[in-house]
Amino acid sequence: MPAVGTGRFGTPGRPLRRSSFLVGFTGAAGVLLAYALYLGLRNAAGILVMVVIAIFLAVGLHPAVVRLRSWGLPHGAAVATVALTVVLLLCGGVFALVPPIVTQTGQFVDQLPSYLEELRRNRTVNDLVERYDLMERIQNAANPATIGRALGGVLGGAQMLFGTVLRGLTVLVLTIYFLAYFDRLRDLGYSLVPRSRRERVRLIGDEILTKVGAYMVGAISIAVLAGTTTFVFALVVGLPYPFALAVVVAVTDLVPQIGATLGAVIVSLVGFATDPPAGIACVVFFLIYQQVENYLIYPKVMRRSVAVNEVAALVAALLGVSLLGVVGALIAIPAVAAFQLILREVILPRQESR
Repeated sequence: MPAVGTGRFGTPGRPLRRSSFLVGFTGAAGVLLAYALYLGLRNAAGILVMVVIAIFLAVGLHPAVVRLRSWGLPHGAAVATVALTVVLLLCGGVFALVPPIVTQTGQFVDQLPSYLEELRRNRTVNDLVERYDLMERIQNAANPATIGRALGGVLGGAQMLFGTVLRGLTVLVLTIYFLAYFDRLRDLGYSLVPRSRRERVRLIGDEILTKVGAYMVGAISIAVLAGTTTFVFALVVGLPYPFALAVVVAVTDLVPQIGATLGAVIVSLVGFATDPPAGIACVVFFLIYQQVENYLIYPKVMRRSVAVNEVAALVAALLGVSLLGVVGALIAIPAVAAFQLILREVILPRQESR
């Protein structure tokens, strides 16, 4: 068959013959390219994690943009309103949470030697300390200067703080970008699919985005409700730093399966450290609240999202934690919901038709 070309760049030549040298060279080039791709992904793992977080945040916030647009607000103004609301909430949380944490951490470091001295007065503890000469070692390691050196000093703390702020700003900027160009990026992704399958892929993809967005909005709503309830309870009981504890409960409540229990344990430990009756009240409160959340609040809030098998959710949460840490746990349930929809609508019907 004669070669066909556009004529602008000349006539294409004949295809190269498949010699053993050409096959070996092509295979070696493929291996090197795959290894280079692996190195690139490994080095860019931190950036990819931030991109994944931004994508999931954009998917979760997109329903709010759609709602504002349905009220007559232009697309740019809707995105700016949602982004400004997120920034204000983040700033409010940081300004309310950081000062108590810094103050409490400094007080703990300053009082740690006295806490150790109090433990030494206990007869059983004192016998163990004298037998293994632990007190001198612990006091030498527990003074503020040693702890400061262990944390890297002022420079190390500043670098860690600057890196955290920079990563947070990067995620925020990426989220705003994905929100602003959400429709374009979605249409671009669908255009990569062959036209014969594009309509079905669009329907399934839109359903996945809707379910993932509904899940994330529901999860955030439940977390905010848990944090607000904990804040009111902490004020009534008289726990120290009630807002900080409320933020801890809200953040941990976002983690599937084990997050609510983890937050309850942290607040209960603070309660027992403050006053044993307060600790008992914390245990009773969280036992009651988690039953209400699991059997009343969660089903009503999540009724529009994809129902996920509990075993699959637990396994996905564990795998997410092992792969991406807390971020993996947060996106585990939406990922399982999306996979479940694809399995039900694509894979299983194809297997049945064979």
